Amino acid sequence: MNTLAVVFPGQAAQQVGMLRTLSEHYPLVKETFSEVSEILGYDIWKLVQCGPATELNKTYRAQPAILTASVAVWRIWKQQGGCTPKIMAGHSLGEYSALVCAEGMDLYSAVKLVMIRGMLMQEAVPYGRGAMSVIIGLSDDVVFELCKAAQQDQIVSPASFNGPGHVVIAGHKEAVNRVNLCCKNAGAKHILMLPISVPSHCSLMKPVVVKFRKELEKIVITTPRIPVVNNVDACVEWEPKDIRNALIRQLYTPVRWHEIVQYCIHQKIKRFLEMGPGKILTGLIRSTVSDVFSLSVNDPISLSEAIKINKN
Repeated sequence: MNTLAVVFPGQAAQQVGMLRTLSEHYPLVKETFSEVSEILGYDIWKLVQCGPATELNKTYRAQPAILTASVAVWRIWKQQGGCTPKIMAGHSLGEYSALVCAEGMDLYSAVKLVMIRGMLMQEAVPYGRGAMSVIIGLSDDVVFELCKAAQQDQIVSPASFNGPGHVVIAGHKEAVNRVNLCCKNAGAKHILMLPISVPSHCSLMKPVVVKFRKELEKIVITTPRIPVVNNVDACVEWEPKDIRNALIRQLYTPVRWHEIVQYCIHQKIKRFLEMGPGKILTGLIRSTVSDVFSLSVNDPISLSEAIKINKN
């Protein structure tokens, strides 16, 4: 029985130097980045390897970079005989990576789309005006109420429910800072500002919807060959129109990551492979679910381990 899920990271996973070691062993990494560089009109591999981080962290740079890195790892996985998963899912931006790897969207279209998505998001909230932070150690309900209390005519709200005691918030920078202070006073174990230049998954993104919908309508979306669990409903959609609708709502709706993982568990998933930069999702899965195998795959050692366990 197939018990494998492949998951893909979202923004904040980017880092200067990502996939460098993997590229030294597998030419397909640089080949994939070269393909995307031609689409974008600049050398995205150079940006990813040399930075600066301030440029890579700009949302319209980070989104194509993470997408490309995730697709590169997936391509190597298939090249090396890795098995087809039962389910795919992605956190936020990672949903686009999942759709590309599940063959519901081609790489060319996805790269152009997420670059434009990033630009539209940045236009909606000028650089430095918005923020996102991770709150660890408080319940979803407590964080929600603290956001409501700290708004003061600004926007701040939960942007991602990652697991028990792990909530991401987003909104105006001043409001996010107020909530951070309130959460600290309420006993939060840890608060971390994210390296993201726009406040995703909150109502500040609603002005983007009309323009983004027009761009999304230009893209051919087909029925994925592998089920993809979406972010906003934590369910699998097969119809292209429903996939489009979910991607639009994702802009201003919280990510239901914990429910996505629970959906996978209910589908008898026992193994999770995170493909792409970083190991954020692997950490979340390990901290919230017991009796499953979880591994981040982004270097030769982790790839070799994953292949041994999950080869066709």
